[in-house]
Amino acid sequence: MSSLSITSKQAITSKRAITPQQARAIWMRAQRLDEVAPFGKGPAATRAAVEHLGYVQIDTIHVIERSHHHILYTRIPDYARADLEHAQSRDRSVFEYWTHALSYVPSTDYRYFMPAMARHREQPSRSFTSIDPDDYSALLKRIRRHGPLSIRDIEEPRVEKEHPWDSRKPSRKLLKYGFYTGDLAISERVGMLKRYDLTRRHFQWQQRPRPATERQLARYYLTRALRAQGIVSLNSICYGNASMKPLVASLIETEVRQKRLLPVHIDSRSGPQHWAEPATLDQPAQLDGTPLVHILSPFDPLVIQRKRLKLFFDYEHRFEAYVPPGDRVFGYFALPVLIGDRIVAVLDLKTDRQQQRLLIQQWTWIAPRSTELKAAIEAELERFERFQLA
Repeated sequence: MSSLSITSKQAITSKRAITPQQARAIWMRAQRLDEVAPFGKGPAATRAAVEHLGYVQIDTIHVIERSHHHILYTRIPDYARADLEHAQSRDRSVFEYWTHALSYVPSTDYRYFMPAMARHREQPSRSFTSIDPDDYSALLKRIRRHGPLSIRDIEEPRVEKEHPWDSRKPSRKLLKYGFYTGDLAISERVGMLKRYDLTRRHFQWQQRPRPATERQLARYYLTRALRAQGIVSLNSICYGNASMKPLVASLIETEVRQKRLLPVHIDSRSGPQHWAEPATLDQPAQLDGTPLVHILSPFDPLVIQRKRLKLFFDYEHRFEAYVPPGDRVFGYFALPVLIGDRIVAVLDLKTDRQQQRLLIQQWTWIAPRSTELKAAIEAELERFERFQLA
């Protein structure tokens, strides 16, 4: 039997059917979007949020507040940007590395990223093959002697870019190589300016962690997804890491056989096979209390997996920052608005920092427009504006 098919008789006969409403409630509860302040406040809340979600995506677009701050604000009403700086640079509870994109990741998970670091060293990408080993050794020696370093601290002749997003400074490539191989860690960020330090010194390790094995890595992907997604598919578990699918599929088969996971079918929806833990499926089928309003980042964990979002919420998000203006539907930087368990509108927003105000470039209704929904969104927009301008 193929490890990707997972079609044992036991899996088929024990499949649990749930409604789309229940599926949404489970996912939102896993994402902690059904509570006002699920992680508390202060630096400890930032650490707890990143540890629960598994990663918080970083992005450079600054039309409104950058995605990493936005994602944390969505789950921490009293979030302050300094809390993330504290987590990264002072208590070192989060670090930056590549998941499906550059992200903040819990430092407790560092060992699960070490196999990728080893691959970057053993099989460097084409962009790193031109690196001079002597230049790289000199860079490490400079950081070892003089402390953390940013690209602005390096004076050198500029060269032609090989790619539009490259730097004209050759040393940026050396810093990136050190980052991907794990020799260097980003010890501090000021805006999008990164300062690099020796990884061992940054984390104050006496001994480097032991790298995870492939099987431990598969378990990590599954556990992280179950915690942050509630109901999982092979695609959602291995998002951005497709090479892990065979190992994760084999692990799922074992978990199903031992009844620690149950196959799940979302009523009236076609799509990939899903699984959940039995206790997760015993949760209430709907959210309790007054529906909360969330203006979501397009890089939010609830939004970034577009096919999953469409399956659960029957809403297809469009990220149109790189789409020609005439072809846009929702606008340059569209933000879905979640009220309760429905995406009811999409707002294209821009922060005018000079005039100190939040601009609504375009308002698109997904649900039928109503006075009540509009009032709820406008109230949340006022709070969102205060966060933007803080």
